[in-house]
Amino acid sequence: MKEDFFKYQAQTSPYPLAIEISHANGSYVYDSNKKAYLDFIAGVSANTLGHNHPTISQAIKNQVDKYTHVMVYGEFIQQPQLELCKILADNLPENLKTVYLTNSGTEATEGALKLAKRFTGRSEIIAAKNGYHGNTQGAMSVCGAEVQNSAFRPLIPGIKFIEYNNFVDIDKITTKTAGVILETIQGGAGFIEPKNDYLKKVKEKCDAVGALLILDEIQSGIGRTGKLFGFENYNVVPHIIVTGKGLGGGMPIGAFIASFEIMSCLTKHPKLGHITTFGGHPVIAAAGKATLEELLNSNLIKDSLAKEKLIRKLLIHPLVSEIRGKGLMLAAIVETTEIASKVILKCLNKGLLLFWLLFEGRAIRITPPLTISDNELYKGCNIIIESLNEVLADY
Repeated sequence: MKEDFFKYQAQTSPYPLAIEISHANGSYVYDSNKKAYLDFIAGVSANTLGHNHPTISQAIKNQVDKYTHVMVYGEFIQQPQLELCKILADNLPENLKTVYLTNSGTEATEGALKLAKRFTGRSEIIAAKNGYHGNTQGAMSVCGAEVQNSAFRPLIPGIKFIEYNNFVDIDKITTKTAGVILETIQGGAGFIEPKNDYLKKVKEKCDAVGALLILDEIQSGIGRTGKLFGFENYNVVPHIIVTGKGLGGGMPIGAFIASFEIMSCLTKHPKLGHITTFGGHPVIAAAGKATLEELLNSNLIKDSLAKEKLIRKLLIHPLVSEIRGKGLMLAAIVETTEIASKVILKCLNKGLLLFWLLFEGRAIRITPPLTISDNELYKGCNIIIESLNEVLADY
């Protein structure tokens, strides 16, 4: 399989981990040699309830037996789509009640950007340096990392960048601005939280000049930060949210959500202002509904904060300068990129899956499933400490 993997499948990096996957269950992924890996990645924050969760699997099987794709999004009334949208609306503030389902987070970003432009009649978009919102041309245009963007220019014009948590930069939001798109917690930049009501101040400025605040909840949403959506931690309610990853419980999904007034502008002048063939696919929507119901009817969201405390307690080490993030969206920051890579690869050999962040090379991603047990956290953190000790001994 490995030879064919490199021969037939497009590669996204020079050195993929290339583990041959046999199966996965709960908090573990198994390779073709029957080696078990404790999963501290969760498919990059996508497997909210771990692997092969029985409730999600059953929901998928039940829907497959009824119907799969029947029509493009928004034309037929399909129960799984409608129920997923309703659960989301029922658990969001009053101005976030109308849901547009997509196939991925990056597609949701595209829709949100179009929506801001269409509703305001403006073209300028403001985004954050070192932000990440996806990898299509539009989403990449609002990702403030030139190392990624330079090879693909020209991108979409009219984009300006500000520094996250920089209050002076808020004044760059003006009456020319259609929308400001920010991650609630900056992901690729190193799991950086907003400070001192930063997001609230951005929202106030947007309201003052008639711009829309778009908060990217693709990583911070769906219970990972101790609330269903990350913005609920920071005293702010945006005009639009973008979600994805964990919403599908391991299945491909995205959504952008706004008020009915804002969203309705995509239905006319021109009609079909945003369309998708497979967005809201009934099988995927059934998985999303099952994921949300499991989260909302359990203590998993609240427990993510207790699990965060346990991780912070266990990962005290001379090479760890800080642990950033909230809930089970955490990054251990070490002194150098070399140390981070050595620890990640040593842990891989010891049966623990960790990963890197896009723009912060010193970060070690820790985003396990919300279903992970305390015993599994002890086991994984002990492997990290053991690996850190080995690196320190050679340092």
